[in-house]
Amino acid sequence: MPERGRSEGEAAESKKPRRGGKRGKKGPFARLALFYRQIIAELRKVVWPTRGQLSTYTTVVIVFVVIVIGLVTVIDLGFNQAVKYVFG
Repeated sequence: MPERGRSEGEAAESKKPRRGGKRGKKGPFARLALFYRQIIAELRKVVWPTRGQLSTYTTVVIVFVVIVIGLVTVIDLGFNQAVKYVFG
């Protein structure tokens, strides 16, 4: 007797045992090769910056880091003077 809402053919198909696909049967080297192929495929999709954009971004980062270094230095010197005043 077929299940409710299914024809006899569909009921018979749903009772077939599932087979493990090719996914689980690949060895470690095949999976590693697939992983690297996928990495290369994704890297081909990347829009890389132009030389001008790259130099602009690099300059901005270096200037920002120098400013933060200066701020941290000033704060450190201030704390140093405060500690010398209190304990010295």
